Amino acid sequence: MNWTPILISAAIFAGMGIVLGALLAVASRVFAVKVDERVPKIQEALPGANCGGCGYSGCAALAEAIVKGEADPGACTVGGAPVAKAIGTIMGVEAKAVRRMRAQVMCCGTTGVANKKYDYVGAADCIAAERLGGGGKSCPNGCLGLGSCAAVCPVGAISIVDGVAFVDKNTCVGCGKCESVCPKHVIRMIPYDTVYYVGCTSVETGKATRESCGVGCISCRICEKNCPTGAITVNNFVASIRYDQCTACGLCEQKCPRHIIKKSC
Repeated sequence: MNWTPILISAAIFAGMGIVLGALLAVASRVFAVKVDERVPKIQEALPGANCGGCGYSGCAALAEAIVKGEADPGACTVGGAPVAKAIGTIMGVEAKAVRRMRAQVMCCGTTGVANKKYDYVGAADCIAAERLGGGGKSCPNGCLGLGSCAAVCPVGAISIVDGVAFVDKNTCVGCGKCESVCPKHVIRMIPYDTVYYVGCTSVETGKATRESCGVGCISCRICEKNCPTGAITVNNFVASIRYDQCTACGLCEQKCPRHIIKKSC
């Protein structure tokens, strides 16, 4: 058997491989996209949650935006002051951390106290239920408790407890996805260190609220009248707290006849 043609073919293919490899190596150097050395350093300093709370798709995107000057070095809502300081050092600037926020479900209308218009039978999705006459609960502003918020939470901080969504504040990264998806708008982003919150968003009259829920705010203004710093006001039939004015004295919780002002847990 004549091996010459086979050896020549093998040599040609080997030569072509060497030439193409060399060309690819040259091309990779010529057309390489230079990455600022600060990007991987910043990415390493970030917590890696990829939650989107900063407004970017993930930590890598935020790192690039910071280096480009499109985002503030303290933009990470999860990392807080330590991460802001580390990134500021990398960037050579003094970074101020944004205030850490967390999600809070402003509804206490659990299965035992919230009246129902009908028994909802369908997809376990709040958006779908809301399209059927506003959902099964009588309160037009009450949590439907079907878990649309839990489904979008990237860190598993939300669970459904007795018909109402519950957020574990120690796990919550403040990305705001649950707030965006809630069709009843009962999930609000509040400062992480908030002590008291009003567990109701009903904007109906006191009489209507009593008929739909056993614990809803009836706009009696007792909390407003007893707050020593004026941190609580009642507008549109529901109480709200100005968190920057609240001193966490607890008088509102003690005085509320509906026990709708709650202490964060």
